[in-house]
Amino acid sequence: MVVKKKTQKKKNSKKGKKQRRSFFRRMPSYILWSLIAVIAVIYITAFYNMFVSPYSFRWKALYGDEDYPAGTVRGIDISHYQDEIDWDLLRNATVKDSPLMFIFVKATEGVGMLDENFIQNFYYARQNSIMRGAYHYFKPQSSVDKQARFFCKCVQLEEDDLPPVLDVEEDGGLSKEQLQKAVLKWLKIVEKHYGVKPILYCSYSFRRDILTAKEFDDYPLWIANYYVDKLSYKGDWKFWQHTDFGRVAGIKGNVDVNLFNGSREELWNMRIGNNQNADFNNE
Repeated sequence: MVVKKKTQKKKNSKKGKKQRRSFFRRMPSYILWSLIAVIAVIYITAFYNMFVSPYSFRWKALYGDEDYPAGTVRGIDISHYQDEIDWDLLRNATVKDSPLMFIFVKATEGVGMLDENFIQNFYYARQNSIMRGAYHYFKPQSSVDKQARFFCKCVQLEEDDLPPVLDVEEDGGLSKEQLQKAVLKWLKIVEKHYGVKPILYCSYSFRRDILTAKEFDDYPLWIANYYVDKLSYKGDWKFWQHTDFGRVAGIKGNVDVNLFNGSREELWNMRIGNNQNADFNNE
């Protein structure tokens, strides 16, 4: 009985294959080729959307033909990774045919790391009449109080500088709630010290998925979203870091390029000692 059942299954299987072959043979050739063409288009479209489109902007950047998003108020952010900068060239540099309006300089990281080029970069930015700001790279596993005090000790912001910046890129193994609490604590300590609301820097996905508390809406947002022609984030934002493969006269190699969401006058009013701080002091 067992042998007969197996034999019958094989016969049924062969019969099914013959029927499928017979179906395709009977189908008119133009319909068959149309089906193949449709399947090919679906496959190519899916492949492009999944593997080509997300990296096309990066490839353009690598080969020097990047399309920057529309806008005219542009700036960069720098650290020791840019090595020695030719400030004579940089002060007259343009970014996508627009003058370089602002520079954010990395100052500190964690509880004790001062960027090795911070002092000279921060000094030369002001000497060359480029609006400057300073940022701290946040280490979630380190003491928030020590990080905030370290930044305040190292960075002497002056009138006409941009507000201080907190750069949040890692969770350090903290839960979402723990990280939000730590970030807000740093922002409040530094806000109290300088008398101005700090700028919060993070990636699009970090803002969307992790830094979701309502309190973060009170702080100017600097968002990183690379290699796209339009920013995905739908909320309010002030700065958009749209590439890390920018090229600017005076800097060897690549540099992060940013777009300000507003006019030159609005950027001007963000400076310490201007409109923003007058409103803050009257609260």
